Amino acid sequence: MTSPAMSASSEGRWRAILLASFGGALEFYDFIIYGAFAAYLSEAFFPAQDPVASLIVAFAVFAAGYVSRPLGGLVFGTLGDRKGRRGTFLLSLIVMSAATAGMGLVPTHAQWGTAATVIFVALRLIQGFCLGGELAGAVTYAAESAAPGRLGLACGIVFGCVSLGVLLATGVNLLLHAVLLPAEMRAWGWRIPFLLGGALGLLGWVLRRSLEETPAFLALQAAGGRRAGPARPLRALLAGHGRPVVLAIAATAVVATFNGLLFAHMPGYLMQVLGVSPGRAALAINLCVGTLTVSLVAWTWVGDRLVPRRWVHRAGCGLIALGALPAYGLLAGGTASPLHVLVLAGLAAGLVNGNFAAILADLFPTRVRFSGVALALNLGAVVFSGFAPLLATWLIRATGRMDAPGLLLAAVAAGSLLASIPLRRLEGHLDTAGVQAAAPGRRVLP
Repeated sequence: MTSPAMSASSEGRWRAILLASFGGALEFYDFIIYGAFAAYLSEAFFPAQDPVASLIVAFAVFAAGYVSRPLGGLVFGTLGDRKGRRGTFLLSLIVMSAATAGMGLVPTHAQWGTAATVIFVALRLIQGFCLGGELAGAVTYAAESAAPGRLGLACGIVFGCVSLGVLLATGVNLLLHAVLLPAEMRAWGWRIPFLLGGALGLLGWVLRRSLEETPAFLALQAAGGRRAGPARPLRALLAGHGRPVVLAIAATAVVATFNGLLFAHMPGYLMQVLGVSPGRAALAINLCVGTLTVSLVAWTWVGDRLVPRRWVHRAGCGLIALGALPAYGLLAGGTASPLHVLVLAGLAAGLVNGNFAAILADLFPTRVRFSGVALALNLGAVVFSGFAPLLATWLIRATGRMDAPGLLLAAVAAGSLLASIPLRRLEGHLDTAGVQAAAPGRRVLP
């Protein structure tokens, strides 16, 4: 029977992991609401005679926020490895929340002129800068707070919350358009989701103040005195852990490409290229996100308890590599319902979307873990999520094939699969690949 002390300790661990995951949910909430309300933002801050040109500028600012992520990841990664996870966590979330709320409060171009546009763009850059440390901090904190044999599940909860943030954003979008008139949406309705995001971030900051430093970082402090981590974590990371960095980026690539295509490219692909109705497209994507959320958490449990998580990740990469082109072929040919295809895609992507975060955290020692996770996540987001929609659209035009985005996803998944081969020799900084710590005596796969 579990003692009360052990139960309290377990409850405390999971509470800390859930609070750490809150910022990840907010990150993707902000990702979706900007795109969902881009048409209103273009009118409010980037007016032009040509509405299309105005919208292009709005999306350019959206992209700029993500370009600033790697810099934020480097800065917050350095702070997290030198000063501690908790303080860095609190700083990134409160600044990000203030920037998000500020985007909902800035007067429009018609009221303040160019100053309004400059302020809005600056807030977007600050938001992206902070996001660069937020998700990496959530993964690092959850991984170092997890009980033995629960590393994968802890990191899976982080990305489960990320998916819930997407569903929250789409829900807010649908609700506002259902209750407000188009004129009200243009005048002030678009401000509501940004103010809500700022309020949620403030709530998360208040709740996170009760968190303690992670046991792993406290142990590092005890061993190293006041300066726990290296003076220059990025230099130490690249000098001593270059190969794990490359493998971490490769593990992130398949996840970032899938998510970039799903969230940024799939809505337009379904509606504009394939002629699917907006309501049916939104339903299919939301079902995919919901399926992905449940699937990724389930597969992290498998990676903790049944087989090494690197094998779950490899299975997901292989399944996506083999299935991406046929799945897009079914969509393009109209021979299968988008709802069915995207639900199956969510099930397949769940194998990689949760386990890859635990793989990242396990590749780096405590002294440079925050920096390593931040570098892999943010470079993956910019290079693969950022360029996937553009490359997918270019492939359709260049090849004349409506299923061409499947070629891109299959190629990236195959690359991630090949890069996973050396993982066994480099992992093990936290709990040595799931079942090796959780189930002693069980045969370990290579």
